[in-house]
Amino acid sequence: MSVAKVTEIIAASPKSFDDAIKVGVARAHKTLTNLKSAWVQDQQIKLGDDGQILEYRVQLKVTFIIQD
Repeated sequence: MSVAKVTEIIAASPKSFDDAIKVGVARAHKTLTNLKSAWVQDQQIKLGDDGQILEYRVQLKVTFIIQD
């Protein structure tokens, strides 16, 4: 039987929500082993004074298996 843990991360990208997700998962992969899944809990955008989108942000829940 295996045990999994869920951790929360926030990632950002100036390109898109999709890119922010990829950035977050890639960063989690550097630190965590046995990544199994991730889901987007929330999305936000950061706006400039002119109303243009400056940054896309995602709040991710990442699941990984705890090793014995």
